[in-house]
Amino acid sequence: MARVFISPSKYVQGAGELDRLGEYTKVYGKKALVIISAGGKKRFGERVEASLTVAGVECAFDEFNGECSQAEIDRLVEVLKGTGSDVVLGVGGGKIFDTAKAVAAAVDVPVVVVPTIAATDAPCSALSVIYTDEGQFQEYQFFKQNPNLVLMDTEVIAKSPVRLTVSGMGDALATYFEARACKRSDAGTCAGGKVTSAAMALARLCYETLMSDGVKAKLALEAGACTESVEKVIEANTLLSGLGFESAGLAGAHAIHNGMTAMPETHAFYHGEKVAFGTLTQLVLENADELYEVLDFCVEVGLPVTFAQLGVADASYERVLEVARLACADNDTLHNMPFEVTPEKVANAMLAADAYGRAALAE
Repeated sequence: MARVFISPSKYVQGAGELDRLGEYTKVYGKKALVIISAGGKKRFGERVEASLTVAGVECAFDEFNGECSQAEIDRLVEVLKGTGSDVVLGVGGGKIFDTAKAVAAAVDVPVVVVPTIAATDAPCSALSVIYTDEGQFQEYQFFKQNPNLVLMDTEVIAKSPVRLTVSGMGDALATYFEARACKRSDAGTCAGGKVTSAAMALARLCYETLMSDGVKAKLALEAGACTESVEKVIEANTLLSGLGFESAGLAGAHAIHNGMTAMPETHAFYHGEKVAFGTLTQLVLENADELYEVLDFCVEVGLPVTFAQLGVADASYERVLEVARLACADNDTLHNMPFEVTPEKVANAMLAADAYGRAALAE
């Protein structure tokens, strides 16, 4: 199998870039379907529409229903056809991006991703995570190409709730460790090939950036400041993690996240918050040297390290084993670990991660 590296056609990051959206979008189409939440439209709708109008791009807005499900994708495909749009814009958070990518792929039109938060590495990828209408993980959908443009207005993102950027750090935290597992097992990646050295270097840089700038970025954001550390963490959460996970592979952390969607209590928590706990579990499975470094980082920035912090009061072995069985599903990525993994091993690792987390919080 060949080594494969994929990426978005263009990535733009900087303060005030939202006002240049139309200038960038007109390259891809003349009429845009803008998928956005009701709250997002209230906050950014006028700026988006004004920028598109000045650039000569017509637009039609449609409010996202809150879940990246096949039903929502199918609904929006019909909306796109009805409006005659020839480019899709996803403005907001991760499930909106994934929905926008799926809609654009279904009708083969360009897609522009405009995050207003830095909470996941979803913006850059050529895949979407599909859930049931009730919010339980269902499948990954893979597309023939990555987004045509990812536009990050750091001024907008710096004003978003700090918890969202911290959640993005949790998602990005998994990138290097999952990539390393795939490299060790010679697994295939989401890009459709084997791990490249470039992807491994980006994954490592992602982790190093979090360790050097994550805490500083959180403190700056809490003070309402957009500093160089904030810029670096936004890039790590989005670009470095996005390229790293897709071209270097997923393994234990994200599979454990997917299994945890079977616990309804966790639905109130963000993707990256659950991935962070999945990362700790993967490091326990590996008996990795970095376990306590990662645990200390999570505690310092406020990422969940226990079941209780994820809203789970009943973490009995039987319940955790159910999650572990789902995480070990044949179509998930836990099998990319470089050793045999069973539901029993995963359940024990999750319980141990919870115990380590409780001990760290008690210090």
